[in-house]
Amino acid sequence: MNVGDLLRPFTTWKFWSDLIVMTLAMLFSAFALNFFLIPGNLVLGSTAGLAMVLSDLGGVFGVTIKVSTLVLVLNAFLLLLAWVTLGKEFGAKTIYTSLIIGPLMDLLDKVLPASKFIAEGSTSVMGDIWFDLLCFVGIISVAQTILFRINASSGGLDIIAKILNKYANIDIGEAVTVSGVVICLTAFAVNPFRLVVIGIIGTWINGLAVDHFTAMLNRRKRICIISDDYEMIRSYIINDLRRGCTLYEVRGGFGGETHTEIQSLLTKDEFAHVLNFIKVNKLHSFVTAGNVSEVYGLWNNARKNKAENIE
Repeated sequence: MNVGDLLRPFTTWKFWSDLIVMTLAMLFSAFALNFFLIPGNLVLGSTAGLAMVLSDLGGVFGVTIKVSTLVLVLNAFLLLLAWVTLGKEFGAKTIYTSLIIGPLMDLLDKVLPASKFIAEGSTSVMGDIWFDLLCFVGIISVAQTILFRINASSGGLDIIAKILNKYANIDIGEAVTVSGVVICLTAFAVNPFRLVVIGIIGTWINGLAVDHFTAMLNRRKRICIISDDYEMIRSYIINDLRRGCTLYEVRGGFGGETHTEIQSLLTKDEFAHVLNFIKVNKLHSFVTAGNVSEVYGLWNNARKNKAENIE
């Protein structure tokens, strides 16, 4: 293997787009940690939550360790497991995100310290633990979903969640909840019962939010089209959209006429293109559509084939 072969992955659009997405996702994560989790003293199901517990325990014994440092150490502890069980791509991406979260937290703390936004007499940015919880969960769930979608994670317990998702066939949101509740329970060592319960509730909401955002990103349209001009529509779906379709012979229940029905799975934009194609060409058609949240099998190959044909 020559140097060109080694450098080729770094010259692709996918590499740089994934790198930008991962960096932005971790920047949002660092913002959520610095502004809502740490000031609110919330312990949710994450390595950051465990790091807060360990940092507090260290203070009891006179040992001062920054939360950001503990986050980096704990994340690194799980990277080997990710590399072995989830593949080199996932492992490499997770190494990157794990290495930058600590420095990003430190950078935000210097450039945009949360203390400037905490009102006098308050202990957190929002001034209410439930608002802190909702803000943190909302931001971190979006970041997690985006990372999972590009076969990456923020490290730590997200690695455990991804392993449960892959090998135990558990929805990713449920896996996030299961792995996170264990960490929440460790907070009994440093936090009162009320804060621990709030952390468990937040972890549960986090899992629900990840499932919700994942379903939104994966949503497809299952369309059924009955038309005498089905051949034009079939050709457009296959040749222009590069999607597959299935033809069925159907018979009308009222008049008994035989027609051909086209069924296909499309993205929202592709569905809009099909409707526009039918409208522009004035094709007499009957169209129904429904949402599909999960697609398995050959779906992703369509985009790959399209890219190869363009090249």
